[in-house]
Amino acid sequence: MTNENVAAVRNAYAVAERKDLEGWIDLFTPDGVFTDNSVGITYRGRELADPVGNYSTAFSNMHRELSRIYADGNVVVVQLALQGTHDGPLRLPFGELRATGKQMDAPCCDVFELEDGKIKRFDCYPEGSIIFAQLGVLANLEAALTH
Repeated sequence: MTNENVAAVRNAYAVAERKDLEGWIDLFTPDGVFTDNSVGITYRGRELADPVGNYSTAFSNMHRELSRIYADGNVVVVQLALQGTHDGPLRLPFGELRATGKQMDAPCCDVFELEDGKIKRFDCYPEGSIIFAQLGVLANLEAALTH
């Protein structure tokens, strides 16, 4: 089952790269959840596509560079880098970050729990402080946000 779970996770990244939001939702169990731990928000149901859509809008060339994959039964852990050019608005819980035109190449760790080949739980741990530093907004965060 471990190889099938790794294949399912690799497919999930491919679906996200294609910006296939309906396909992304279909990868989850009916009670599946996606938690973006950088902002502390959990998505369910149709909202599962929100983070993929948000980052696809903010980074039109969004890429997830996978570096290491660890699997143990129904759990798959992936070390990766989130890469892209910030050329669109990025919605955040505290406002919208206007496009900066800067490059992002930030570390991330994703933890997937699978059930019968579907994602039951997806915990995403993007390194938000590095993303903000690379986008040049840490020095003047208030000016970078629209309210």
